[in-house]
Amino acid sequence: MSVLKTLWNDESGVILSAELVLVCTILVLGLLVGMVELQCAIVGELSDLSSAFGNLNQSYNHSGFGSSKGANQFSARTYGAAYTDRADTCDCDANLTIICNDPGEKSGNGDGPGLPPI
Repeated sequence: MSVLKTLWNDESGVILSAELVLVCTILVLGLLVGMVELQCAIVGELSDLSSAFGNLNQSYNHSGFGSSKGANQFSARTYGAAYTDRADTCDCDANLTIICNDPGEKSGNGDGPGLPPI
């Protein structure tokens, strides 16, 4: 029991509060820098992903078919369909910008929906 009491009262390896504050400050600053870099990397990857989705062409075209009885009479018929995907404002974003310049966004004056004043 006296050995535990001796170890408990021994202060030769104690950390001073100033040292603890310095170490914690360095750790917090390191964590902040790491989190900012992580955020930049995630935003960059999500921007790449959004550009990939924007570059997808969703156009399609298929013809119809029919079953003929003869003498230009059909017993069953389906018509074809088509859709042409046109490029939107922010599609094919080669610069990987986060904010696109849609006509609905006001730039700089803050008089409507869109970007805040600079």
